Order: sequence, then structure tokens, then C-alpha cells
Amino acid sequence: MHKGHHRVELAYSLVKAPQAADLVLHPLFQMLDAVERRGSISAAARTLGLSYRHVWGELKRWEDDFERLLIVWEKGQKARLTEFGQKLLWAERHAQSRLAPQIAALRADLERAFGLAFDDQAHVLPVSASHDDALAVFRQRVQPASLYLDLRFSGSLDALAALEDHRVPVAGFHVPVEGDLPTPVRQRLVEQMRAALTGQGLQALGFARRQQGLIVEPGNPLKIRSLEDLASERLRFVNRPRGAGTRLVIDSWLATQGLSEEAIQGYRYEEPSHAAVAEAVRTGRADVGLGLASVAADRGLGFVPLFKEDYWLAVRPDGLNEPGISALIAQLALADWRSALSEMPGYAPASQSGPIPLIQALM
Repeated sequence: MHKGHHRVELAYSLVKAPQAADLVLHPLFQMLDAVERRGSISAAARTLGLSYRHVWGELKRWEDDFERLLIVWEKGQKARLTEFGQKLLWAERHAQSRLAPQIAALRADLERAFGLAFDDQAHVLPVSASHDDALAVFRQRVQPASLYLDLRFSGSLDALAALEDHRVPVAGFHVPVEGDLPTPVRQRLVEQMRAALTGQGLQALGFARRQQGLIVEPGNPLKIRSLEDLASERLRFVNRPRGAGTRLVIDSWLATQGLSEEAIQGYRYEEPSHAAVAEAVRTGRADVGLGLASVAADRGLGFVPLFKEDYWLAVRPDGLNEPGISALIAQLALADWRSALSEMPGYAPASQSGPIPLIQALM
């Protein structure tokens, strides 16, 4: 192919077949292979179930595109591939053979996904949620084959807004446990979350309890102990975006202390997830960030526990009897789920499984 003029685009088809080949099929290479094996365009067309005119026209179109011949034949002799045509077919076969395991895995993943669409007993639940490690564990260990959580990560406030706007049926958000944070800080945070809600009657399902704190370097060489240390000029902080529940904690703390954003060095340095915050600390781009104990443990970082949070899954009241949400509620009540949470660093089963009025979760 002329360098700079041709690029590879992948595509797939849904077909009724007892067993699909572990190949990324391309019409040109199917035609070249058939011509090579059968020795004529007419025989190749019959093999492929196509008309002679179609195969001939497509080959000529590709020759015009490449500005090179693909097929040659002489009177009384079989059609054969040109050297360029042979090299093209070799390159395709070589690539297919090397990528066969990955192609097979990709096809299997796609078939499983489409299997859900054709299974009348299966349910897909779009979920807008604040990022949480336990969501991935739920999908891997507890979620049944008939229930699939289609996760779309966002801040807690954005997730609740998506639920109220009927963009998703489930929203994940988190609230600090009463008594762990200074009362004025938690009260201000909860008031902001309540103010963001316009609808009435939303329900909350208890999902997990998790530990939040300060993610620091291994061994905590800077001796960071509390939120008050963030105002030290010697520390470089990494923040979360506006709308994230973890960001609300920092903003609420600043407000109750009468401090401006400038009091924290790095306040405007934002990362989109707990994992990204931990990575910023691990690579030395920041000294400290507020995040999950599980994320710090996964990366071998230090951790200063500050407060626990309840992570909730909010639903609209008219959705409680929907099959997908009913299946979700049933899975959250399983002992397997409580056991899975207990095995995760910094996690514990939810104090209440619900459903309860969401406003009660924000008490």
C-alpha cells in the first residue's frame, strides 16, 4: 500500500452461523484468496456466492485505488495473482495468524455482549456513578449473567442529576458517615447535595461502606496527619473535579475554616478519579490527595484514614419494580456480596441495604 494513503479500519458482522471464524474478514482478501485457490474469477465468484460482474468490478476498483495490478492471466491459462497481489495476501494472512488469539477473545466478548441483547431474561442497567472500586468487584464476582451494569463514571452530583433527568435509572453517590468528619463540614456537604436534588421520592440502596483519607508517599515521610496539613505551603495537593463527592469534602472544609482556595497549594490541579490521584502521588507530581484506602493499598502508597463513607445507589421510586432493578436489589442482599466487600482493603458491607428514602441517606 502507498505509505500515507491507506489505513486499516476494523469492522464486524452479525451472522447466523454455527461457528464464526477467528478472522477479521475483508472482501478484497477473500476475493484474492478465492482467485488464488480456484484459478479464475468466475470460479472464485461461485465459491464466494457472488456474481462474476461484482467480483470483476471490485477487483478493478481496488486496482484503480492502489494504482497497481492485482490479477493477471493469459489466454488459455489460469488467472493468478501479481507479485503485489501475492504480497498483499501474504501480509493479511501473516497478520491474521499473529493476531488470532486476540481476535478470538474480541469476538467472544462481542458475542457475549450481543447475547444479552437477544436474551429476553437479561437486563442492562445504565448507571451514572461516582468512581468506586467495589463497582468493578460487583460486576466481576457477584453480578449474574442476566444483569449487566453499564457504568458511566461522573461526580456524585452529576450522577444524581442524570437520574433526575431520566438519563439513567441508577445513580451512584457517597456521603460521609455521621460523626467521622467535623459536624459543620459534613452538614455543609449534605446541604449542597440536597440543594442539587429537585425531585421528590428518590430511593437509595445501600451498596458499600468505604474508608476515605489522605493518600501519601510510602511511609508518610512528610508526616501528614489531617486536613489541616493541606494548608501547609510545603505540601503539593492533587484535587478532584467540581461535582465529585470527594471534592465537596475539601470545599466544605475550606468554607468552614474560612479559607480560600489559594490556601491549598495545588487546589486547581485536578485528576478525574481516585486511581489518578494515587498515581499523581506515586509519580511525585503531588505529595498528598484525598482518596480511597483501597486505591492507596493497590499502589503500595501510604494512607492516613480520616472518615468512612456510605456509598449508595439511587433509583426513582417508579423503577423499584422494574426487572433489572429488582435483580440488582436481590444481588445486593446476597452473602456473597457482603463477603466480597469484606475482602477489599478499606471496605465493609453497607450498614443498610435499603431501599430507603434518599433524603434519609442524606441525614
